[in-house]
Amino acid sequence: MVTKVLLLAIFLIGLIAQFVKPVGDALEGKAYLGGALLSLVGYVLYAEVQRLNAAHETQRDGTGALRVAAQRLEEEVRRLGDEVQQLKEERLLEARDLVTADDLGAEFVKALQTGEDVHFSAMGFTGETLARPLGRILEGIHRNPERTIHVRVLVPDFTKPMEVPGWVGMDGKIRDAPMFRQSLLEKIKGHETDLKRQAGRMAGKGQGRLNVEFRVMQNSPSLKLCLINSDQVFEGFYDKTECRHGEYDSAVAAGEGGELSGGHILDLLGYDSLLKCWSLDGDRRSREMIARRQEFFNTFWDAAHEFSGVSAGSAS
Repeated sequence: MVTKVLLLAIFLIGLIAQFVKPVGDALEGKAYLGGALLSLVGYVLYAEVQRLNAAHETQRDGTGALRVAAQRLEEEVRRLGDEVQQLKEERLLEARDLVTADDLGAEFVKALQTGEDVHFSAMGFTGETLARPLGRILEGIHRNPERTIHVRVLVPDFTKPMEVPGWVGMDGKIRDAPMFRQSLLEKIKGHETDLKRQAGRMAGKGQGRLNVEFRVMQNSPSLKLCLINSDQVFEGFYDKTECRHGEYDSAVAAGEGGELSGGHILDLLGYDSLLKCWSLDGDRRSREMIARRQEFFNTFWDAAHEFSGVSAGSAS
């Protein structure tokens, strides 16, 4: 505003001096005054330019800071979005990696279709989780004389006394149930026999070789474990119990004494247990878990005894 007033005043004085002679004569000797006025105008203009530059610089700094803040906010939102998406994917993968024993058949088929040297290993109650679905699948696999299938099944040694599964008497305490153990032995023997018969059929139809081996170790069944080659591990627990009355009552009572009559069998169930799947194409933790479970199984397998299928012994 000051600059505008000064410039207007100088313009008006100069215009008047052009047409009014006394004013022109008065200004004729005032050259220094004009220069001073021009210097003053220049100073005012310079100051105004500096102020505008400073305001522009401040505005630019503010805009830059705002842009940086906006970029940081955008990056944070993107990071949070990625974390939420990753969490969703992990939840989906976790849900998808939980299967039941009935779902294992599809994995057995995939392994048999993609390899000529296939290894199945299992640790469980009677070996049924592996033996039954695999036996059905082997009946219809395509011809391939070069195929070799290795089956290893590790089960508890039911020829020796154990408490779980066992007999719970009227006093609420659990004891060995020889007749029940005998029934479990017969189931295991049946699974072994069926698979070994399947080996003969496969050889006759040119479907490949089938090697079957059952071993036993004295322990109460708790872990359900199935390994497919070095690619997948499925693990779960026999996390459900069942008390069955009226089954083996007379046999247990006769062997243990009449005071035990009226009790019940305490059995473990795992047919509907959820199995966690560790896959080789998963993350680093999955690969570590596969290596650990393989080492665990192989350690027990090497220390186990050959399955004989002899009758169950009584508790001493």
